[in-house]
Amino acid sequence: MKTSDFNPRVDAYINQAKPFAQPILTHLRELIHKAVPAVQEEIKWRMPSFTLDGVILANMAGFKEHCRFDIWGKEMSAILVADGVKVEGGMGSFGRIAGPADLPPDKILLAYLRQAAAFVATGERTRSYERTPRAAKPVPEAPPELTAALKKNKGAAKVFAAFTPGCQREYIGWIAEAKRPETRDKRLAQAIEWIAEGKQRNWKYQTA
Repeated sequence: MKTSDFNPRVDAYINQAKPFAQPILTHLRELIHKAVPAVQEEIKWRMPSFTLDGVILANMAGFKEHCRFDIWGKEMSAILVADGVKVEGGMGSFGRIAGPADLPPDKILLAYLRQAAAFVATGERTRSYERTPRAAKPVPEAPPELTAALKKNKGAAKVFAAFTPGCQREYIGWIAEAKRPETRDKRLAQAIEWIAEGKQRNWKYQTA
C-alpha cells in the first residue's frame, strides 16, 4: 500500500484508539486496501470509512472494550446473514470485536470485501445507503364548513383538489384550530379567496 493511500485523519484515529484496538483497526485497514486497491479513506460520523467511487464499502470504529467493523450494502448484508456471520439487529457486520479471534479468517474477509467492491463496480450498488421512503400522512377530514364552501366555489375546489396533501392539511388545520365561530368564519373566507387564487396557506412566506 502506497503512503498516498493513507488518510492522515485515519492515522490519527487509530493512534488515539485504545491499545488493544490499534492492531485490530490497522489490520482491517490493510485488508481493505489489499482487497480493493482503489479504495479511498475518509472520516465519516467520526470513524474511518472506506469508499469506492463515492460509495461507502466499509467502516470501522474502536471503543473502550471492543471494535466494530461494517461491510455496507443490503446485498452484502444478505450474504453475511446467509453465511451465519451477521446477526440481524446485531452490532456491526461481525459483532463485538475484542481481538483477532472475533473476526473471520483473512481469506474470507478479503472475499467479502472484494464482493462488496464488485457490487459497486458493476453498478448494482450506486448509493452508500438507501433511504426508506416515508409514508405520506393521510389528509385529515376537512371541516364541514370548508367542504360546503368549496362546493359553492368550483374554481377553488379544483385548485384545492390539485394541492399536495401537505398544502391541504395546512388549510384544514388552520380552519379547524379556530376556537371561536367568528374566527373560523373569517379564516374560511380568507382560505377560499387564497385557494381560488392558487395560493398555499403560507404563501406570504414563500420566495418566488
